[in-house]
Amino acid sequence: MQYEPVIGLEIHAQLLTQTKIFCGCSTAFGAAPNSQVCPVCLGLPGALPVLNRTAVDYAIKAALALGCDVRPQSIFARKNYFYPDLPKGYQISQYEHPLAVGGALEFVLQGTARRIGITRIHLEEDAGKSLHEGFFDSDRKTYVDFNRSGVPLIEIVTEPDMRSAAEAAEFFSRLRDILVWLGINDGNMEEGSLRCDANVSVRPAGQRTFGTKTEVKNLNSFRYLQKALEYEIVRQIDVLNEGGAVRQETRLWDSGAGRTVSMRSKEEAHDYRYFPEPDLPPLVVDAARIERVRATMPELPEARRRRFVAAYGIPEYDAGVLTQSAAIADYFERTTAAGATPKAASNWIMGELLRVLNERGVPVTEAPVSPEGLAALIALIDQGTISSAIAKDVFARMVDTGRPADDIVRTEGLAQIGDEDAIRAAIRDVLAEHAAAAAQYRAGKQQTFGFLVGQVMKATKGKANPKLANQLLRQELDAR
Repeated sequence: MQYEPVIGLEIHAQLLTQTKIFCGCSTAFGAAPNSQVCPVCLGLPGALPVLNRTAVDYAIKAALALGCDVRPQSIFARKNYFYPDLPKGYQISQYEHPLAVGGALEFVLQGTARRIGITRIHLEEDAGKSLHEGFFDSDRKTYVDFNRSGVPLIEIVTEPDMRSAAEAAEFFSRLRDILVWLGINDGNMEEGSLRCDANVSVRPAGQRTFGTKTEVKNLNSFRYLQKALEYEIVRQIDVLNEGGAVRQETRLWDSGAGRTVSMRSKEEAHDYRYFPEPDLPPLVVDAARIERVRATMPELPEARRRRFVAAYGIPEYDAGVLTQSAAIADYFERTTAAGATPKAASNWIMGELLRVLNERGVPVTEAPVSPEGLAALIALIDQGTISSAIAKDVFARMVDTGRPADDIVRTEGLAQIGDEDAIRAAIRDVLAEHAAAAAQYRAGKQQTFGFLVGQVMKATKGKANPKLANQLLRQELDAR
């Protein structure tokens, strides 16, 4: 029997506020354990929460970017469970009345347009972090760091619209791009600021009712999400083919073993006993506030991709790379505004610039060559002052010294040779030195021409105008 998977995701994204959602403690990552805490985020008796306005605005931004309906009133609730990293014994979240509902994320995967529905977006606080030590009960210890307790989160819950592991990974990647683009999440999955839980079931192809689902918890990379879902889909199909029944349970991804492992069954699942948070009034979001937030929204990645293709005439692939981040997209537009042709600017940014940034581990906002500096370098190529090969050397020197391209070319004598007599002289020396290769070309072995061109460029230290050198070399070969 042929089966198809049904996948939905629950994504937790920490919001990039300076302080926590219900108190004034810092959200900075990496501080000494338990150094960024207060009575509110420690859940001490008598401490009362006060909602962070910026966290709400960031959540509204996410909702608007995904086309969700921001509700005029939402209600915070207590989600009750007991774990060492939850000091109050409950988490303040939203349940029956979330901040936003509806919406969708659209993208193209392998030439097919996909639309993944959004069920809800709600605000909540993060729990602390448990650090486990030891493998046996006799020496097992757990340490708790409450610095993360109270950091603001949004949870984005999708409809079960995904039908492959690759599609789920692509959705997660596109969503991360949007959240980082908006400036509301740093996208750092290694530090846990963006995490994903995946719900997956399988059903006979063509069947409309869903199969029994399992939940794979705490996936913090696109690759792990895809691999965990691929494994879980095959596991569930094998269970059904063997006449068994899939259990509804929570599972974890063991990256070392390359498989999912059972965490708890449905019978062991928590009863969270939600009820409205008595210490917080309903969250009221009026139309004026929504419009104020909307006015701060940047052009979104997909819209900017489409505009780059239409306005600059660059390929869709280029537009996709250039809109990986708002900063790279801005760099490209500043380069073209300074006079560079769009395709040339795209090629240099995707090639040499991103290579240097990756090697140095710095963002494009700290690029050692400014957009205007890159445009000036491209202009020298377009004017025929330097060749593309020499331009790469000039760019490397710009990176190392910070000097402008024209100054490097002038002071170091890197200008392209366009004098026909000088190039002819170099060609004649090359043909005399490589007479056998010249004879092979005249005998019909065309591939030796490239070798001879290379020798001419070598003889002129890469400075000969390539187009002119090719033309004059053919003339010399044919004349003899």
